[in-house]
Amino acid sequence: MKNYFIKRIIYAVFTILLIATITFFLMHSIPGGPFTRERPVPDEILKILNEKYHLDDPLVVQYFDYMKGLVTFDLGPSYSKIGTDVEELIIAGFPASAKIGALATFMIIIIGIPVGMISALKQNRPVDYMVMFFATLGVTVPSFVIATLIIYFFAGILGWLPTFGLNSALSYIGPVIALSGYSLSFVARLTRSSMLEVLRQDYIRTARANGLKERSVIAKHAMKNALIPVVTYIGPMIAAILTGSFVVERIFAIPGMGRYFVESVTNRDYTTILGMTVFYAAFYVIMVLLVDVAYAFIDPRIRFGKGSN
Repeated sequence: MKNYFIKRIIYAVFTILLIATITFFLMHSIPGGPFTRERPVPDEILKILNEKYHLDDPLVVQYFDYMKGLVTFDLGPSYSKIGTDVEELIIAGFPASAKIGALATFMIIIIGIPVGMISALKQNRPVDYMVMFFATLGVTVPSFVIATLIIYFFAGILGWLPTFGLNSALSYIGPVIALSGYSLSFVARLTRSSMLEVLRQDYIRTARANGLKERSVIAKHAMKNALIPVVTYIGPMIAAILTGSFVVERIFAIPGMGRYFVESVTNRDYTTILGMTVFYAAFYVIMVLLVDVAYAFIDPRIRFGKGSN
């Protein structure tokens, strides 16, 4: 298992560097630059700015300079927020994104998995039909539509919820519901389908034939195996949610990473775009690695031997 995780860590580092490389050259292939504005900047000032940030260096030199900084966890200065490093923007924005992301993840797990289990155990009954109806609705309706409806009805018409920011406990309700809507519905559907597949397996029939109580069959044999595909989805999902939903944060005016990322794209802030992308990629590959670890705890039969990839 040790060799397996060492190999996975090497793959993870290689993946992050590859993503940084692709993002770097894609950004520089777009016409214009970080100081291109609707009102043209005087050539003298533009020359000074390019010299200060080494944007007049050959592209290959800029690439290796950035990669050397990345290895030492130096993401460089922000071009649009003068005097601010990209690390400072991440430190400032991540807590807000993480708060709503953690609450959304908690909501997805404690509601989505049990609801999917119940739906599977009550297949083709009214409870199952109702769960599948709302799960299908949640999967098909985009998060920005849910966010807009929440603001319109519960904030605008009823006045129950704040319209922006995270200034009180009530202000978390709208973003958390909008952020968790799709994933909660997907987890419920995935849990249901996985549970139904497990319940049809021969070892479940054997356990029932041996006289085990239904509760014991579900808890000890069916549930763990049914959770494996769910855990596979939840790992990357947590990374996506915790690092911030750009659209939801924008709609609710939340000062999270999503806001900084959107602003950086608009302003062609190369270093901020790269920094946010690398941070998300690192978070993502870490969660995928943790999913692999979780497999062994969910199902002890899973082992990471020489044949594991």
